Amino acid sequence: MRKLVILSALALAATAAQAQVAAPKATDGPGPNMVIEVADAAGQPKGKIVLDLLADKAPAHVERLTQLAKSGAYDGVVFHRVIDGFMAQTGDVRNGKHGGDTSQAGMGGSDLPDLKAEFSDVTFGPGTVGMARSQNPDSANSQFFIDLAPATFLDGQYTVVGQLIEGWDVLNAIKKGDQAANGAVDKPDYMAKVTITQ
Repeated sequence: MRKLVILSALALAATAAQAQVAAPKATDGPGPNMVIEVADAAGQPKGKIVLDLLADKAPAHVERLTQLAKSGAYDGVVFHRVIDGFMAQTGDVRNGKHGGDTSQAGMGGSDLPDLKAEFSDVTFGPGTVGMARSQNPDSANSQFFIDLAPATFLDGQYTVVGQLIEGWDVLNAIKKGDQAANGAVDKPDYMAKVTITQ
């Protein structure tokens, strides 16, 4: 078992939390777009977020996210790690299903092989979507995170796979985790339904 991590999260979250955060501009991305319907732990809808997936920057990672979404693998997966002023992480299709035991969420991926990093010149800003990984740069699989604030310290170290283009208010309302527990969320919100549109 391996824990997927984001670089020095707690130490850097305080700095990120102090940065002024402007909502990302809602634009019509070229797609494919990932549409995520968010629900709380009780199953009540919280709204939707739309991510423009950057196939020109990370084709293999976009293909993976698209494949998992289309297969229904992301449906019901919790936001297991959410750090206020930093990011919201989800996508553990093996250990992160809502309604089950999510104590190991963040330790798994999918049954598909890990991906080779696709670093680019895209910077991590508010709403940027990155692939979570272990210490090995070529270990991203199914987990991803969405930045709540600028996180340029991640540039060139994590694969950028998309950008939030709709639902900034919904993203910010995702239940936050305990800072002392590195953002682990008790009774987390989850992705009720994930679809891909072109």
